[in-house]
Amino acid sequence: MLLRDRVAVITGAGPGLGRTLARLMAAEGARVVVAARTAETVERTAAEVPGTCAVVADVSRRDDVERLAGLVAERFGGADVLVNAAFPGSHRRNVLDMAEADLAAWRAAVDIAAYGTLLACRFIAPHMVARGSGAIVNVTSMSSRAGYAGRSDYAAGKAAVHLLSHCLADELGPYGVRVNCVAPGWIASEVLDDWMRARAVAEGATFEEIRARDVSAMALRRIATEEDVARAVLYLASDQARSVTGATLDVNAGQHFS
Repeated sequence: MLLRDRVAVITGAGPGLGRTLARLMAAEGARVVVAARTAETVERTAAEVPGTCAVVADVSRRDDVERLAGLVAERFGGADVLVNAAFPGSHRRNVLDMAEADLAAWRAAVDIAAYGTLLACRFIAPHMVARGSGAIVNVTSMSSRAGYAGRSDYAAGKAAVHLLSHCLADELGPYGVRVNCVAPGWIASEVLDDWMRARAVAEGATFEEIRARDVSAMALRRIATEEDVARAVLYLASDQARSVTGATLDVNAGQHFS
């Protein structure tokens, strides 16, 4: 029971990693609060993970985040753990090909990742500071240190969170609050499989050939799962990592070494 009797807030608690995090944290004894922009998303998670508190909140909106922080303070006395995982789905687009709508979407994506993380920390971390302990885990990405064509929104947003985490670790450390990052690479999912299928069609190859080629470039010769990533978050959120702050834990099966 790594998080027995602790209150864990997960922002960007979507149907994938967020839901897996909620399940594992609840199993480790936490009282879990999940926040996302749509009611359907958080209500489904709450239905699947008994005892979970669901809150509809857009982390890029200050009013929403203040409301979330106030609810957590009123109902639970504040949070012990904060996991920031919010990032919108986005389409690949090279910078020079961006139309007006693409530019707006780019800015919104970075706002949700970077500004959303900032807001969540700004309004939830004070309760941790007041009690002299707490753990913040920000989900970044392999892309925060290795950008590639067509995903500048993702790379810029996650890179901002990466360095914001260093700043927060330095600022909050004297108050007993730790701030770390978990940086996934590819995560096994139907979305990833669809991308591999599209590449297979473009290259005149089979899905199996593309997957085998991609996996062969990873040191562990496999693709990480949502649970692999969630367990890394769980470690950093727990007292097992009580002397770890300002760190980034890569969970990419050896896809990228940092």
